[in-house]
Amino acid sequence: MSSVFEFVAEARVKPGTASAKSVRRQGKIPAVIYGGEDDPEMLVLDHNEVVKHLAHEAVYSHILDVVVAGKVQKAILKSVQRHPAKAKVLHLDFLRVNANDKLKAQVPLHFINEEICVGAKVGGVVMHNLVDIEVACLPEDLPEYIEVDLTNLSLGESLHVSQLNAPKGVEFLALSHGDDHDADVSVVTIVPPKVEKTEAASDTEE
Repeated sequence: MSSVFEFVAEARVKPGTASAKSVRRQGKIPAVIYGGEDDPEMLVLDHNEVVKHLAHEAVYSHILDVVVAGKVQKAILKSVQRHPAKAKVLHLDFLRVNANDKLKAQVPLHFINEEICVGAKVGGVVMHNLVDIEVACLPEDLPEYIEVDLTNLSLGESLHVSQLNAPKGVEFLALSHGDDHDADVSVVTIVPPKVEKTEAASDTEE
């Protein structure tokens, strides 16, 4: 997968919490890029530019260009630390990738045909048990998302990880434990609609 996101960063010389706080006071974000054969590098990024990128779901499952002093490093966004109360990003972790080495990443699930699936037509409610899934693949095979088609799902039924269609070259890590059935978790379930207590009580009285 080619990169459509570019994170332009500056090198951060001073380590430690005090340095990170100073960076944030300047309206910027401390970050680190690690992995591969190179040493970890401390970075500084512009907060507003990062927020624009993070508004796109695809940024979390794309190979990114991290540019430091004109040098482009291919990476994935490994983690994002956000302020618990404010709309503020506190820290980013980037993991370098190599075209010839498999990577692990969280990929979002896109659910389609929810409104017209068999279970929904009889009043069932769609319950999402997972919103993303961890995959292993080569960087060029990293999917933007995994599509989950609910068309034939009936009331009371579930779709499990083993029933998802993995793109070519992509492995679902939840299924990498051989015969461990507990790893084949439910992705989505159609449950019966809730019955209001007042209606149930009224029916009982009648």
